[in-house]
Amino acid sequence: MIHFYVHAGIQGNGKWKSNIWVHTEEEDRVPLWRTPLFKYYTHLANVPNWIDAANRKRTCHRDEFILCSSCKKERRFRLRTRQQIGEYHAALNNKMWKCSDWPYQKITCDDAQERLGLRTSRGCTRASGCQGCTTCYCGGCIMCRFENCTCHECRDFMLFAEP
Repeated sequence: MIHFYVHAGIQGNGKWKSNIWVHTEEEDRVPLWRTPLFKYYTHLANVPNWIDAANRKRTCHRDEFILCSSCKKERRFRLRTRQQIGEYHAALNNKMWKCSDWPYQKITCDDAQERLGLRTSRGCTRASGCQGCTTCYCGGCIMCRFENCTCHECRDFMLFAEP
């Protein structure tokens, strides 16, 4: 969208949907986000190689926590790369996940839990205490869904997603 702002000669504030106007029969002009046209917009269709685009966009998945089945402590999973997302996905599907299975470093249930102040920071670019905004929440993409996984979300995504 930076190219749009440069071409238009305006300072970009990230709200490009409000800066593009559509002329309708009822009103003189309407912002793009208020029109039915916007539901047909998908950024992935505009990117020639959408797998690379998903890998370049590293802030679309916020950090998540999984509860240890034995000590009930929360452990953070960083979701920045496909490998990290795969590790989180495997831990999420494991009902008996323990602290010793944590992929980043070897820890035990005796190790301290992350402080509450640090747990609020989840990797969102908008706010540290974000609970799932449009920037960091992903309902499913090629980066976080796996072909060889048998879980319901991955299976549905691979069957019904359009490239």
